[in-house]
This record gives sequence, structure tokens and C-alpha cells, in this order.
Amino acid sequence: MNLFGQSGLVLIFYLTGMWLASPLAFAQSGSDIYHKLLKLKETKRVLYVAAHPDDENTRLIAYLSNAAHAEVGYLSLTRGDGGQNLIGKELGIQLGMIRTQELLKARETDGGRQFFSRAIDFGYSKNPDETLNNWDGEKLLSDVIWVIRKFQPDIIVTRFNTTPGTTHGHHTTSAILAGEAFEKSGDAAVFPEQLKWVDPWSAKRIFWNAYSWGGQYEPKRDKQYHQFPVGAFNSLLGTTYSQIAADSRTMHKSQGFGATASIGESQDFIELVAGDTFDDSPFDGISSRWKDLEVGPDIQRQIDQVLASFDFVVPEKNLSDLLAIKSALNQVQEDLPWVNEKQQLIDEIILDAIGWKSLFVSNKELSYPSSQISGRLLVNQPSGKPVRLEDFEVLGDSFELDKILSENRPVELEMELTIPDTYPISQPYWLEEMPENNLYVVREQTRIGKPFNDPAISGTLHFSIDQQSFQISIPLQYRYNDQVNGEIIQPFTVVPRASVEVDQDNVFLLNGEASFIEVSVTFDGAMMEGTIGIDGLSPEEFRIEDKLVDEANAKYYYKVVLTNANGQEKSTHRVYFESEDGKVYDRGRNRILYSHIPNQTYFPRAQFNLIRMDMDISKQTIGYIPGAGDDVPAVLRNLGYTVELLENDNFGASLFSKYPTIIVGIRAFNVNQQLANNTTALMDYVRNGGNLIVQYNTSSPLLSRDFGPYPLELSRDRIAVESSPVKLMLEEHPVLNYPNHIAQEDFSGWVQERGLYFPGSWDDQYQAPLLMQDPNEQPTRGALLVTAYGKGTFTYSGISWFRLLPAGVPGAVKLFVNLIEQAGEKREGVSTLE
Repeated sequence: MNLFGQSGLVLIFYLTGMWLASPLAFAQSGSDIYHKLLKLKETKRVLYVAAHPDDENTRLIAYLSNAAHAEVGYLSLTRGDGGQNLIGKELGIQLGMIRTQELLKARETDGGRQFFSRAIDFGYSKNPDETLNNWDGEKLLSDVIWVIRKFQPDIIVTRFNTTPGTTHGHHTTSAILAGEAFEKSGDAAVFPEQLKWVDPWSAKRIFWNAYSWGGQYEPKRDKQYHQFPVGAFNSLLGTTYSQIAADSRTMHKSQGFGATASIGESQDFIELVAGDTFDDSPFDGISSRWKDLEVGPDIQRQIDQVLASFDFVVPEKNLSDLLAIKSALNQVQEDLPWVNEKQQLIDEIILDAIGWKSLFVSNKELSYPSSQISGRLLVNQPSGKPVRLEDFEVLGDSFELDKILSENRPVELEMELTIPDTYPISQPYWLEEMPENNLYVVREQTRIGKPFNDPAISGTLHFSIDQQSFQISIPLQYRYNDQVNGEIIQPFTVVPRASVEVDQDNVFLLNGEASFIEVSVTFDGAMMEGTIGIDGLSPEEFRIEDKLVDEANAKYYYKVVLTNANGQEKSTHRVYFESEDGKVYDRGRNRILYSHIPNQTYFPRAQFNLIRMDMDISKQTIGYIPGAGDDVPAVLRNLGYTVELLENDNFGASLFSKYPTIIVGIRAFNVNQQLANNTTALMDYVRNGGNLIVQYNTSSPLLSRDFGPYPLELSRDRIAVESSPVKLMLEEHPVLNYPNHIAQEDFSGWVQERGLYFPGSWDDQYQAPLLMQDPNEQPTRGALLVTAYGKGTFTYSGISWFRLLPAGVPGAVKLFVNLIEQAGEKREGVSTLE
């Protein structure tokens, strides 16, 4: 289900605090409309629960949604913020935004709906105890129960089971929370504060979507199970559920989950965990909800009659029967979520049948409160059935239409709109406040579970067909033509009047010396006078040295000098611009632009880390070979190094020798074929005196396994607990002493994890100066391997430098600087075997 749609029409239906978008760019085919009628008739509901984007079984969701015609929702506890990114360097919050949109694209493909809890993905966790030490289990249980009460599923299916240690701790936790919520969601005494908006609800059964690692699930004699033919063909849709599932899974592009559909029959199993037993189907004993309504049986008969006589060739010939169903549904007085959905679905089917298309477009993609924008409403339908357009309401204004729409003659309405001065910016709702304890702070109960914000601005169109009233909400969008890709439609976004940016996330005050940052203030509209402030720093600790006015780009640039006054080793400071009228602006503007998802814009707080350290650093030039994308080069530049990216023409044996140190970016041997083709040249570089640092790669797939001078084999070993103990095994080793002494306290304050994909075995020529150990796990020495090779030094490290350095972790910065400073003469001790 796509928030913004790829097409010209998006109908936004607001229902019980959640919203659905259905793109109707062109008249839907007769088979598509018939398929929606089958969905209209069916009332079964299934909630699928797992931990991350891409955890969901798209085959089962595709089958249940398109073969069983059930309403299927996927609750992902997290937005995948702690994962890695194959397509760019966005991590953390930005990656979570990308994966949110990829999930919505997946649901648009397989027919499901999407929900989230407030949990933040904090990286790999080995067991549920560790997971729930990081997450507030009670708050997450509240979220799961809220979604159950709101969505009202008949059955619940978990992707994972509750056995600790068999998979990611987040996975196991998702199954544990789902099971507890299944038992408690029907109890009015549990989270009673929710009952202002929802009623208690109990699903009839909970299942595990059973699987076996590396093979087909084998049913157990003591377990009740059901299997679904997920490889079957759907003649209405003209494809198999396996193909729908593969197309859905391929939407997870940031995770490299492109999928090819299996051909032929295939089965998927669910195993009963709790609830009533059944004979033939997991839906045994679950009656049609139509029976709960006085007019429900009549509506069922009407739907059956339309299905029996449906005209596939000229869908508008079904219109009178469809309007009769709408009339009957509008007589239902019960305010039930599923009834509201059916009322909205029949409206959608009716508009499909007449080939409806509507657009509400702006002359710009971004604008700010108090600004004026030009809007244009375009409505068309090619059928001969007259549609009476009444009025269009937006931003408190009403525009009278009073026109008849028919026979493929579009109606247009031009308007000038003013965004109110107090209008909220388009910040994703879960990012409005700073997170707390690995949970997003969402104070408005009805927002919990929603995949994304409602559209920034929407207009409401009122019209009638045969005296039956319709009301649809159409989002304001930005539409333009691309010379290569044709029509492009992006969400309209409200931005702050002034955006504040700091050019460095981490500012290092080294050895008592001053440093500086550049602060820019960019205006949308007329420039304003004002002043810059920094929270937490006294006048003795910062001063504005220079200000540049760039009128052409409506921008101020401030050079701010920071002095090394006494203070803590690391502190975080907010930067703000205060205008003459007293308004404070303290947010920047970041945009995430990928062709497979809508443009994403969010507004991070303008701030920086101030890190005070005594540390020796050379002024060498480093060659950096990019991998899957990281921000390590920016941190190294902030430290005073010159960093040059080695790619395209700036790559090869003849160029390597100019760099004392070459660093290989994360997952480079997974994604960089040019690097894999030049491993021999890199080893020659080391042998001739170079210093080569290779950061982590995943164990599969690898473009080359010969990325060290001596053999080493990667494993899936990792240290998931960032505060787990570290032992210095070779205290005299140069990387622990030159130029900075590394002590036990340097391993405090690390973030998310110690590292991942450590080597599991290696040649005796490597030295392993560190020993790391997760709670209740065997220790590993694979985090950091160093060896002399010829005249040079080679380092392989699975430590998560790509997280630690951008986070400004002082101890990690010191240790990485030591790895860089091994360049030059071979230092005593590097070649000494353990």
C-alpha cells in the first residue's frame, strides 16, 4: 500500500486513525474490479507479526490477501533503523525512513497493510533477554495490543517462534510479545486508557509461520498445522502468489533482497500456538461479520448477485448494482472499523468502474508556513454516467464547482492557497521528539501503529452520482515531467521557514587547540535578520568570527570558533537561529532521494558533538576505497586528515603508492568489483610499505576471498552488546600504544554493538590484540587482526567503525587513529607472532 502513489489519483480514506491510499491512475481492468469485489465480500482479518522490515513472509501475505481475500496487516516492531544499507550511506534514522517506504511499497504489491510499534532497531541481539534489556517490554506490549484492538484480527501469525537462541533476539521477542498480547488484548483491565478509542478484542487463534532452516518444514505429530498452496496461479491477477511475493520482497532494495519467484507448486505452513483447535481451516468457527449486522445478509446477497452477473468488458454497466450496495452499506449505523473500511472500499470500486481520475497538484514540491502556493484540481471520468461535482475544500477555504463530469471531459480548478503561519512542518511523526531508551516517543495514542504521516495538505472533494453522496480526500502533490522517466509525482512537503545546518557532526578539539564550525541558515522566502546561539557553551567557549550573506541563495554563513575550555570529554550542543521577531529555528533539512520510493524529507535538530581529546595525529593523505557507503571519510577529515576517494580513474596499482594509508570501506568486498579485481595490487602496496585497513564485510556473497596477505575466513560471529567486556591481550602491541595509549576505559560509551562478521579462523601470521565476549557466549579474538607483510602493515577489523566514528565515540576514534598511524616504518612488535 503506497502512501503517495505512483499515479495521478490517490484516494485517501481516513479510518479509525489509520489511512489507506489506493492509486487509480487509469480505469481499473474488469478483473481488478472483480477482485476488489471479492475482497468486499470477505471479512476475515489476519495480523502478521515480526520484528523488522523484510522479516515478513510475502508469500503468505500475498496468498491470504489475494486468494483468501482476507484483510492482512503486517506489524513490524521496528523500522529497521539498526540495519545496514546496500544502496547508500544512510544509516540509523535515515535508513529507518527508507525501509519504512520500502515496506509500504511491498504492501502495495502484495495487498497487505502496514503497522509499526515504537521500537527502535538497535542492531543485532542474540537473545530476547538482551532485547528486553534495551526495550521497554511493557510499552511494546501496549503497542501490540493497541494494533490488535484497532485492526481486530481473527487470527494472528508470528514469523518466528519463542525459542531463545535460534534467531535474532528481536525476532524471538516479537513472537513473545505477540503471544502475550493474544492472551491479554481482550481484557478491559489491560491498558484501559486505550479504551477511549478502541474496544477490547480477542483473536481466535495464534500461529507460528513454521519453517526449518535450510529446508521444508516437517509437520510434528503433536502440533496442529495448516498448509497454504502459495505457489498457485491467480487467473484474475494473471500471476502466481510466488511472483507477487517475489515482487514484494524485491522492494526491500536497501537490504539487497531482490527475489526471483519459484516456479511450480509450493507450500507454506502455520502451526497452532494457542487458541481454539480447528478441523479444516485456521478460520474454522470464525463466521462472516456480515451476520453481525441487521442488513448484513442482504448486503452479502447483493454482492453475490453482482459477482454472478459482473460485466468484465464494460465495468460501468455494473454501476447501478454497485450503487445499491453503497446505499445499503450507508444504512449501517454501527460505527465499526471493518464497516467503515467496506464503505470506503465500495466507493473505490464505484470510481474504478467509471474510470475515475483525480489530481490535486502544486506548482512546487516544498513550501513553508505563511507562504502562498498555486494549486490545481483536475478531475476526469470517461463514462457516460454523469457525476455532479459540488465543491472542493482545502485549508479552510471552499471552492464551488457545480459542474457535471462525464464523457471524458475533464474539469479543472485553479486556486491560490496560503499555508497558515502555524501550520506544522512535515516531520515524520515518530521523529518529532528525541527517542528515549531505544523507543520513539509518540505521545498521541492514535498515531501509534501508523506507518507514516497523513499527507501534508489534502483537499476534500464532494460530489454525487445518482443522488448518492461521495466525499474523497485528495492529497496535494508535486507533479512534473522527466525527460527520461515521464510523469513524476512526489509528496508535497511543508518545510521550516529557516533551516539551520552545521557542517560537522563531530568537532574535535585536539590538544587544547581551538577549532571551528560553519553554520548556515537557509531561508525559504525573504531573508530574516537574527542571531546564532549555541546551547551549553559560554561566551568564552564560542564566538562568531565571520558572517557571509549569500543573497542569491537566501543564505547566511557563519564561521564559529570553538575554544577548548575545561569540560567533559564529549558533549552535544544545539545550534539555533533566533529571528528578530523572537522565533527560534533549530532544525536542518535532510532529503532522501531514491527512484523506488517517494522523496523523503525530514528535519533533524541542528547540533554537533564537541569532543575534547589529547591525541597525536599526522597530516597524512589517506586513500579511501568506498564500499556499501559510510560516513567514515567525513570524520577523518574533521580530525585533520586529507581523504581522497579511490574510484573510477583514481584507482589502480600505480596510484596506490602515493598514499601512506589506504582504508577500504564497509562491505567493499561484497559490492565493489573494481576492488576485487585489484586485490593483488593492494597486497603489493602493503608489501612495498603501505598501510592497508580493511573494514568489515559480510561472509556471503564475497566478490573475492583473497583480501588479506595471509588466509582468513569470515564467520557470522559478532559482539552485539556494546558494553560487553574487552580484554587487552597484547598490551604492548603498537596499535594499542602508538601514537595513543589505549586503556580499558577507551571501550566505554560505544554504541549499538562492538562489531560484526568477525573472522572465525586466520593464519598464525596475524596478531589479535583484543578479546571480546558477549554475555553467556564464548569469547572471540576476531575483532581486530593485524600483521606485518613485507615492509607494510595490514589490518582487518569487524569492529563497527562505521557506527562508532560518526557517533564520535572517543575511545574508538583513538584506536582507529592508531591503525592509521601505523603507516611509515614498520614498528617494533607488529611482526612478532603471538
